[in-house]
Amino acid sequence: MKTHQNRVAVVSGAAKGIGQELAIQLAQRGAALALLDIVDLSQTLQLVENAGGTAIKVECDVSAQEGWKAAAEAVRTAFGRCDILVNNAGIYPNIHIDDLDFKTWRRTFEINLDSMFLSAKVFVPMMRENKWGRIVNVSSTSIVTNTSGVSHYMATKMGVIGFTRGLANDLGKDFITVNAVAPALTATPGTSHLPDVVRDGVVNLQAFKRMAVPHDIVGPILFLTSDDAQFMTGQLLAVDGGMMKVS
Repeated sequence: MKTHQNRVAVVSGAAKGIGQELAIQLAQRGAALALLDIVDLSQTLQLVENAGGTAIKVECDVSAQEGWKAAAEAVRTAFGRCDILVNNAGIYPNIHIDDLDFKTWRRTFEINLDSMFLSAKVFVPMMRENKWGRIVNVSSTSIVTNTSGVSHYMATKMGVIGFTRGLANDLGKDFITVNAVAPALTATPGTSHLPDVVRDGVVNLQAFKRMAVPHDIVGPILFLTSDDAQFMTGQLLAVDGGMMKVS
C-alpha cells in the first residue's frame, strides 16, 4: 500500500520504540524519511533501508531551537520539502511531587511540549509552499489515569492537546491538518523502567488486557498522515485498548 508515495516525513524520537516502528511503516508505504533523535539512529536507518525506503538521519536536541533549524535545513537540502511532521520525542521520568525538582519539570516541558512549537515554526512554512501538510503530535492516556509520580508528564501531555487544537485553528486556512494521538502505556525502552504495579494498573483499566506495543500505535498515525484524513483536524485520537471511553 503506497499511501504515502512521494511524501517526505519528519519523525522525532525515531531511534527506538514508536518512532522507529513508524519510520519503518512510512518507508514501506512510500515516504522518504528524516529521522530525528539525540541518540544513535543507525539501527533505524538500516531498518528503513531494509524496508526499501530512503532516509537521512539528523542528530537533534528537540528542546533546542538551533536543533530544529538545523533539521529543517537538512530536510530542505535532502528532499526540498516537508509534507508530514510527527512529534513523537518525549521523556517519561516517574518522580513523585515530593522529589520533583524544577529542573526536571522544565526539562520535561522542553522535550515533550516546547519541541512541538519549535518544530512547527520551521516545518509549517515548507508545508505551505506545497499547500499540503500533516502534523501529528503524541500525547498520552496518562492524563485520565490515577498514576502517581507523573504530574509534570501529565501537564505536558495535556498541553500537547491544547497546542494541537490551537495550531489546527491557525493552519485551517492552509488545509494543513493537525491532530494528536494518545497512546496507552506502550512497551518501549522509554517505559522499561516503570515498576510492574504501574504497568498492571494501566492494563487493568483497558478492555484489552495487555500492554500496547509500538505497532499498535502506528496504524492510527499512518491514517492521520494520509490523504484519507484530509478533513480531520484538531482531534485527539485515543489508541489505548479501550481505556478512554469518550462520547
